[in-house]
Amino acid sequence: MEINGMTRTCGLLGNPVEHTLSPVIHNTLAELTGINLVYLPFLVEQNLLSDAVQGARALHILGLNVTVPHKEKILPFLSEVDELARRIGAVNTLVSVENGYKGYNTDMPGLYRAMASDGISVEGEEVLLLGAGGVARAVAVMLCDKAKRIIILNRTVEKAAAIAEEVNGYAGYKVAEALKPEEYTSLPGKEYLAIQATNVGMYPHTNEVLIQDMAFYKKIRVGYDLIYNPGETRFMRLVRENGREAFNGLKMLLYQGIIAFELWNNCKITEEQAAVVYKKLQEKL
Repeated sequence: MEINGMTRTCGLLGNPVEHTLSPVIHNTLAELTGINLVYLPFLVEQNLLSDAVQGARALHILGLNVTVPHKEKILPFLSEVDELARRIGAVNTLVSVENGYKGYNTDMPGLYRAMASDGISVEGEEVLLLGAGGVARAVAVMLCDKAKRIIILNRTVEKAAAIAEEVNGYAGYKVAEALKPEEYTSLPGKEYLAIQATNVGMYPHTNEVLIQDMAFYKKIRVGYDLIYNPGETRFMRLVRENGREAFNGLKMLLYQGIIAFELWNNCKITEEQAAVVYKKLQEKL
């Protein structure tokens, strides 16, 4: 693609940004759609975040992604915040509006579309959610009006209980509850959707897993690990050893980027185009 006076710029605000895969997603999408856009990573120190947002506005940057450690800290510098992002308390996408930038969270809609792409529906499901950090909290918020039941398993059960209470407040009834990981034995049935939302098992600690007992994995109908490096975590291996399907988080990364691209450019990316980008991401990893 030729860069000229009509080329629009998008980018990523974060620290670090050296290993980001976002340029692969967005520059490939620009090429596939014929949209005159380039995407760049921008290293931004925490104390300069407000300056970065103002500078982006002054430079007419069309849109930005936001990654660690800025997803929560950027909220005060935005002119508007989407309701889902406000509930989650974190923003990963900025869209240029008349008086600044509007913040969105495309991580959770990205997870939803990733799961749909893999043939997984969350509506009416009983979900085992592993973890009680920021990502797990966001997943719980996303699920609160979709899942039949959310069981949050976390070593510090108080953190899980706080998320459950918050999510139940949003739902208006008790949809979420908290347990310690070892208390999974109290759960009936064997048809749970399990979402692994901790960093346990992430490279280079690839042999780690939150719950070791094979009996736990016999309760899982399908497992979804939000980690994408390694491509197969130990959590996934244990689910598959029980003869069930397991997926990693690479498609979540893909679709959160696609949704951001669609917001910036008021367009719709086809599944065929998504498949091209997904293949490039796999090759990059």
